Amino acid sequence: MRARVRIRVYGLVQGVGFRAWVARKATSMGIDGYVRNEADGTVLVEAEGEREALERLVEQCRRGPPAARVERVEVEWGESIGEFRGFEVRW
Repeated sequence: MRARVRIRVYGLVQGVGFRAWVARKATSMGIDGYVRNEADGTVLVEAEGEREALERLVEQCRRGPPAARVERVEVEWGESIGEFRGFEVRW
């Protein structure tokens, strides 16, 4: 069953390779969407895919890459609308 998730990651998550790391994880799981840095210092992930894969991505974001220090993760679930094709890093 396909779903949509919006993940906002707080902490030391910019300038540590977080976006590229998320893109690799998402692509390997067959997830579509994007990741970008936000002006407030967070990282935002908008993604669609199989619910189980998205749940794994959320758990990965709670840990982050080795150089990151994740303090908090907010997750909002929704229905897939087929908006994305592939996964990209946005600026």
